[in-house]
Amino acid sequence: MRPGHPPARRPSARTDAAAVLLAAASALGGGAVAAGAPAPAPGRYDATLCVVNADAAPNCGPAEADLRPGGTLRARVSDIVYIVYIVHVRPQQAAVVVMHGAMQIDEFLTDAHWDGNALRFADAEKRVRYEVRVGAARRAPR
Repeated sequence: MRPGHPPARRPSARTDAAAVLLAAASALGGGAVAAGAPAPAPGRYDATLCVVNADAAPNCGPAEADLRPGGTLRARVSDIVYIVYIVHVRPQQAAVVVMHGAMQIDEFLTDAHWDGNALRFADAEKRVRYEVRVGAARRAPR
């Protein structure tokens, strides 16, 4: 850094990971999620995140969902955030980045689809399936 000049802005790890995953998905022929069911409208919602490991019973709990224009979903459980980037190249393709605070802890490419108000995706390598069920819209803080 030179005196009198602000430090150069470096993209966050999340931005770097998303760029890498989106580039990989595009190279593989990535795409928009689910032709069959439209996503809920952009906004903030109460949600439920269910995780199924291999053949175990689902483990579900409360989450907060933030649906962004363009299809990105951020599902937060405590300080873990699942960011599902919808790739608009191949149908049902998504890039998932998992963050713990500011640190990226996982990333994977997957097929994803909306079924009503539920977004389903999986990490095939780890044999884990996810479902984010979007519920009631959250009210703006007063």
